[in-house]
Amino acid sequence: MTVKGRGKKKLRQGTVVSDKMKKTLVVDVERSYRHPRYAKVIRAISRCYVHDEKGEAHQGDIIRIVECRPLSKLKRWRMLEIVKKGRGLQDRTKSEEEVRELHEELREDSAEALPATEEAQDTAQDEVKINSEYPDSDKA
Repeated sequence: MTVKGRGKKKLRQGTVVSDKMKKTLVVDVERSYRHPRYAKVIRAISRCYVHDEKGEAHQGDIIRIVECRPLSKLKRWRMLEIVKKGRGLQDRTKSEEEVRELHEELREDSAEALPATEEAQDTAQDEVKINSEYPDSDKA
């Protein structure tokens, strides 16, 4: 993909971390390199502020960005395209009906558990009564 303009522009691909601002995305661009002395592969993450004019990208999307002139104090990148749509937060949220059903199930489970605890308390009280009537029965 070529970008019109003067000279070569840097192209990067990253994951949208935040889309809470208007027309601005926060993107993590990951790169890995080998340490010069120890030869361990190191993963470095750069955080870029990206201009998204149409507001198309959302959290979790993988997008391609291109370097541009400074648009604000932190924004130096523009979004070119969405490479892959992410799942985002929309899939993780539950509807009100699902939440109500979960609460009802929890209430039913707790209501079923209550009689069992009352029976356990009754047997414990009976044991205390027996022990108080026959104090030497434990030593036998």
